[in-house]
Amino acid sequence: MKNSPNLLLIDDDIELCNLLGEYLTAEGFQYTAVHDGQTALDVTSKQHFDLIILDVMLPQRSGFDVLKTLRLSDQTPVIMLTAKGDTVDRVVGLEIGADDYLAKPCDPRELVARIRALLRRTSHIQQTSASPEKLISGKIILNLGTRSASWDNQDVNLTGTEFSVLEILVRRAGQVISKDEMTEQALNRKLTPYDRSIDVHVSNIRKKITQAGCQRELIINVRGAGYMLTLSDTE
Repeated sequence: MKNSPNLLLIDDDIELCNLLGEYLTAEGFQYTAVHDGQTALDVTSKQHFDLIILDVMLPQRSGFDVLKTLRLSDQTPVIMLTAKGDTVDRVVGLEIGADDYLAKPCDPRELVARIRALLRRTSHIQQTSASPEKLISGKIILNLGTRSASWDNQDVNLTGTEFSVLEILVRRAGQVISKDEMTEQALNRKLTPYDRSIDVHVSNIRKKITQAGCQRELIINVRGAGYMLTLSDTE
């Protein structure tokens, strides 16, 4: 029998953790709850989780600090919980490496939908890892089995969501892809007004590919239309 996904819930609101925990359990998830940033890092250093739900405001070490430390060596999917209407926190979280975000107070049904969407990608990785397929566009190589990327043989360390965004662009290199379509395919949800998630993920990908040695504008923004991965490898 397949084990239930194991989640880590990091929030200093104990009552909220209990309420979300009851809902997550009813939906078939296992979960561990911790209530400060340092304990969260201690727990993640000793135990693997399938997904992490991380609040921004935490005692001892903030959610941003926890995420920065995690992303040094851990690509576990992370959903950040941010204050309602706080666009800055959402953008910062995505820039640091969060896969998605949800405003508090959050609807447990929406949280579960986001969790399932991220876990479906993880399940796909496990199913394809035995016979990995590669996508190649110029100097970019994506290994779909291991969800690893490289530029000109230099590793590009992407989060799971960043990989999904880049995969969409590579599969349709030379074509403009709308943000609506990228949001639906990469995030498994509809694009909402003022949602900058795709913009931030693309920005992160650009920075990481530049760090790997790319000297040109690889992903271009076609104003009012979307994004396109360019085909030329001229440096």
